[in-house]
Amino acid sequence: MDVVPVFPEMWKHKPFSADIDKDGKIYARGTQDMKCVGMQYLAAIRALKSGGATLKRTLHVMYVPDEEIGGHLGMEAFVKTDDFKKLNAGFSLDEGLASETEVFPIFYAERSIWQIHFKINGNAGHGSLLLNNTAGEKLHYLLDKMMAFRKAEALRLQLNPQLNIGDVTTVNLTRINGGVQSNVIPPQMEAVFDIRLAVHIDHSVFEKQVSFPQFFSHYMFINEKKKKKKKKNF
Repeated sequence: MDVVPVFPEMWKHKPFSADIDKDGKIYARGTQDMKCVGMQYLAAIRALKSGGATLKRTLHVMYVPDEEIGGHLGMEAFVKTDDFKKLNAGFSLDEGLASETEVFPIFYAERSIWQIHFKINGNAGHGSLLLNNTAGEKLHYLLDKMMAFRKAEALRLQLNPQLNIGDVTTVNLTRINGGVQSNVIPPQMEAVFDIRLAVHIDHSVFEKQVSFPQFFSHYMFINEKKKKKKKKNF
């Protein structure tokens, strides 16, 4: 549930062992995001049942397997079924946020997730040449532009104590693909950025900002599943 791949050599504990240290902390992939909150759901339901609570509506808890890859085979498929319609769901609560204390945040706004795949075409040839208009040159231009925007957002967050991470747009390079051999200039490279748009950002304006038609042919995957901005604690 909500688990991404691991690099075992970077772990002090085996990533799927759920080791518990002397302080009672559990070390395993996905313990904080998001298995701990899943356990809190079950604990809350157990407390309600043992306390004899009676709810006005039926409470359904769902654990889906593919949230990290878009949810296309999980929740997206399920909401189209008759079984989902029969639930007559009034509203839903998202996964929330892990907390090490008794204080749990409530969120009232969400950042939009954009995952942009840039496909960069250029002149190909032998690695001993200095060709113009190569995919590598265009990739360099793209990285400069995206990282300059990232740096500006990081500076906004650093200089304004009134802001939290939900008030800024985050930009992170997550994948670079391309090339077949070390001495061959590739005809195409690909760069993937994970972007979380702040709630005040105009999507159409931002799309124009990150479109570079003079350099790239690219496609954009926009996932409207969103991350949250803190409102208050209770």
